[in-house]
Amino acid sequence: MTEKKKIGLAVVGCGVVGRMRSNFAKDFPGIGWIGLADVNEELGLKLKDDIDADFFTDDYRELIARPEVDAVIIATSTWAHVEPTLAAIDAGHMLMIEKPLATDVRESAQVLAAIEAAGIDAVVGYTQRFRRRFLAVKERIQTGQIGDVTAAVTRAFMNRMAPTGELRLTQDRRFLTPMVVSGTHSLDMCLWLMGGATKPVSVFARSTDVVMGEMGTKDATFGVFTMDNGAIWSMNICWSLPKEWPGSVYGLEIGIVGTKGVIDIEDTHRDVVLASEIPQGAGYNPDGLNIEATRNVDFLTSFPPGDMHLDELWGPLREETNSWFQRIYNKKATPHATAQEGHRNLTLTMAMDLSAKLGKEIELPIDPNILMEGLES
Repeated sequence: MTEKKKIGLAVVGCGVVGRMRSNFAKDFPGIGWIGLADVNEELGLKLKDDIDADFFTDDYRELIARPEVDAVIIATSTWAHVEPTLAAIDAGHMLMIEKPLATDVRESAQVLAAIEAAGIDAVVGYTQRFRRRFLAVKERIQTGQIGDVTAAVTRAFMNRMAPTGELRLTQDRRFLTPMVVSGTHSLDMCLWLMGGATKPVSVFARSTDVVMGEMGTKDATFGVFTMDNGAIWSMNICWSLPKEWPGSVYGLEIGIVGTKGVIDIEDTHRDVVLASEIPQGAGYNPDGLNIEATRNVDFLTSFPPGDMHLDELWGPLREETNSWFQRIYNKKATPHATAQEGHRNLTLTMAMDLSAKLGKEIELPIDPNILMEGLES
């Protein structure tokens, strides 16, 4: 019997998420070669040593062109996904792309068109789909336990450490809004749970920037979508809570009402609370970000990728990454977000931003050029 060819994996971006996914890759038996790329040579070489990777370069083009590569993880900064993604598509590689596909809907549409034209398998990193509670809800809704959806509400609360960490790396912050950067997770979750039976046909939103305005972003965006079946969906996010807020990044509530039932999801992580005389430090503290925060209370299990034990990360990011390895190596069906869904999510988050800017309802779908021209004007 011929031995199955192992996957050659390229990881572009060696920061927090790239490091996590690379660590899972080194333990997956179906991956036989790992190459890394990052503009920060010190960061990349350290990860290479830590996981005993086969190759490192500071030029993603050099990595993607290597003959060993079959699949690519794009884990660069939020605004730097497009060029390496297009290079990987041109090379015909399978892809996992951290959300969003782009921070410009026109570029996102270009990426999606390239993926579809090349006929490659590409997924987008929406890690929370791999949480046990959300998978259970998805199964119940999918099997008709609440009937047809008539109304939904989504509320996400975050302390300001995540936007501080994201925004410090660039001065071009026009489109790094709470919806585009973080609200996209809760938007994707609610749409995924509701299924593809209904689609948004309009959105009206409002934003405020009292606290985060000096950093070039918004405090909060609240909006209401109308669906094509008449259902209404309230989508809200605030990422300006004080840095002392106990939640590490994200607290979420979702309610979905149907013709035969209702599902109410409380995912604020207040079920496991630590209070200690010992300061807990910042809940979100990526490389190069040193936030002084006096936090003596912590909501445990609130870090979205998972939790550390025995020097390993356990939780949804591990599940998502290993499921993707199974997808590309063993051709398993998985609940990953598709590139089409990733583009849809970006379009809807930016449509909310446009509605808030103009103070009027936006009809959907909207042409990417019209959307971006409205945001840029």
